[in-house]
Order: sequence, then C-alpha cells, then structure tokens
Amino acid sequence: MHVTHLSLADFRSYERAEIELGPGVTVFVGPNGQGKTNLVEAIGYLATLGSHRVASDAPLVRSGAERAVVRAAVVEGDRRQLVELELNPGRANRARINRSAQVRPRDALGIVRTVLFAPEDLSLVKGDPGERRRFLDELITARAPRLAGVRADYDRVLKQRNTLLKSAAMARRHGGRSSGSQGPDLSTLDVWDQHLARVGAELLAQRLALVAEVEPLADKAYEQLAPGGGPVGLEYRSTAAPASGEDAGADDGQGDVDAAAGAVGPAVGGGPDLGPAALYERLLAALGEARKREIERGVTLVGPHRDELLLRLGRLPAKGYASHGESWSLALALRLAAYSLLSEDGPEPVLVLDDVFAELDARRRERLAELVAPGEQVLVTAAVEEDVPSVLSGRRFRVADGQVSGG
Repeated sequence: MHVTHLSLADFRSYERAEIELGPGVTVFVGPNGQGKTNLVEAIGYLATLGSHRVASDAPLVRSGAERAVVRAAVVEGDRRQLVELELNPGRANRARINRSAQVRPRDALGIVRTVLFAPEDLSLVKGDPGERRRFLDELITARAPRLAGVRADYDRVLKQRNTLLKSAAMARRHGGRSSGSQGPDLSTLDVWDQHLARVGAELLAQRLALVAEVEPLADKAYEQLAPGGGPVGLEYRSTAAPASGEDAGADDGQGDVDAAAGAVGPAVGGGPDLGPAALYERLLAALGEARKREIERGVTLVGPHRDELLLRLGRLPAKGYASHGESWSLALALRLAAYSLLSEDGPEPVLVLDDVFAELDARRRERLAELVAPGEQVLVTAAVEEDVPSVLSGRRFRVADGQVSGG
C-alpha cells in the first residue's frame, strides 16, 4: 500500500497543498515549525481518525477556517481508491470514498494504514496507562476496522453509565435528591452493567489476544535496536479481576512496580477459558463488587477503560526504571511490532518517521533506518538532512513557511 497524492485544504498551517507521492522513501526537510509534521499528521489522521499530537479536531483546522479537508489517493496492488475526510469541529465529520455519496468516517478506516513513529511515542513507556490502551485499541482497529464500532459502543455505554452514577453520587450528597428532584432510578444500573460487560468483554478479548501476539515481536525488535538489552515483557492488568483488598480501577499513572500495577488487578492471560463469554461474567461480577464505591464516587471503576498494560525490560517495569535510551528503544520496538502484525495480515502499512532520528544516538539511528528502509512507502521528516541516515535515500521535499517544494 502507498499514497500517491495528498491534498489538504485548511488543514493546520496549509490553506492549500497538493503533493505527489510514490513508493519508496520520501523525506520532508525543513526547520521546525514550518509544517513538516502537519503533512504526515494528515496521512495518520486518514488511517486512525485521530491525531498523534492532539486529542481533538479543533487544532487541526486552520485559524479562521470553519472546516478542513484531507484527501488521499491510495494504491494497493491493482486497486486504486480516493478517500476524503472533512473535519468539522463541534459538528459531525464527514467522509467520502471514491467521490461517492457521504459515508460514516469510520467506514474509511482500513483504506490507509500507517505505522507512525514520533517523539510523542515516548509516552507509550513513560506516560499514563491511557497511552498504552490507545496503542492497543488503534492497532486492533487497524487490523479489523469493524471493531471501531465496538470501541464506539463501549464509549457510548460508559458515558451513559457514568452519567447515571454521577447523578446518584450527587443525590447522596444532597440527602437523596439531586438538584431538588427525585434521585435517579438505580435499578437501571443492572441493565447498564450488562451492556458494559458485553461490549467490554469483546474489547478485552481483543486486547488480550493482541498482547500475546505483540510481545514476541516487540522482544525481537528491541533486540535488533539494542542488542542484549531485553527481554521485553508485556503484561495486561485488568480491573475485571481486582486484587484482593485493592481499589479496582485505580488509574493514577502508577505501574512502576508490581504492587502499583496490582492496583488495577492481576495479570490476565488469554486462552479458550477467557473468551468473550468468560470475560463477560468476570466483568459483570467485578461491576457488582464495585457498585457501592462507584455510587459513592460517581464514576465507573471497572472495565477496559481502567486497565493497564505493564511493560518490562528484563525483570523490571520499564516505567520508572528504563533509561531514556531504553525507553526510546522500547517505544520503537512496539511500533515495529505493530508494523510486523499489520504486514502479516493485510497490505503493508505506510511507515512514517516524524522527527525521530534527532532523538536517537548514532547506533540506534542506523539500526532503525536499516529496519524500515525496505518498507513499500516510508515518509520521513527531519529538520536537517544530516539527521537522516544515508540508507534512507529517496525523494526530498523542502518545507518552509508552509510551502512544499522539490520532489
């Protein structure tokens, strides 16, 4: 798979941009703040419906504009497709495929597949659990776009259940009444528990299967980047089976040591005994056990949204113990594992290296370049050409003052 043309309208710093691309290596060179990352961010948005830099769409729309449009022509073997996303902050986004009638944005998932390396990837190791959950869920969706619906359903049920719990918590604080009216009917919590457990079990089963696949690939990639520095271990900690006496659902960014990781439950492995049906029962039971605390706090404390993926280097958790270089290598190893999985079960994704080489020492820089150079399409951004290893030879674009030239 590769992108042959990228078209932007009012996206970030670009009022208009038309860029011809092709297979092999393409490098965008220019000083920081000139718009290099905006180009690869747009391609990443087509693949994930989100940005690797910001949480909302509003910053992606050029100042003074009402909407932004990202369009790409994509080739996969003999198949050619045109995908377009229209970003409308505060309103529903829109999508078109092959200039046809409007479709849901998530229907466009899978047309463009990317694996993106960026400075923000350091948060996969050093950041809060939400960063690692996002890594898993985006990879799940990239491999099976239909599961975007499962994630959306889970978020919807969670939001509605939290609204009910928040009302219950307010009612308790006001002597059984909320804002002068009768408190909420908590009998409906049983129904929401079932909905949350059903959708959550499917999401959890996908995560557990994915962790089992990613671990050996990440270990192999880490050995290639930093020989002798591993092994890499991945351990999924679930609130569906809280540790005795612990507070299920703690999501405070801990996990640096085993005791802290236990605050979100013990490790959960895969296997036939932990398919969606078994996980549904475990989630339902955990929700029942947590109900009193949830009503007191007004928030859902059990479910995949509170789980943690613990990363290890050797015998120690990576967070809090790994050096800066080790953390970088581990983050890159996770991305390389994602690339391997996507390449195995579908079209080879576009590889994006956004200002990564400047963050690496010479040894890791050369090893990463050698690993990604064979990719069908590799897009690189760099402040200076000297940061890009010679093995990544190819087309060069200059980016300055929001203008793209060369190629």
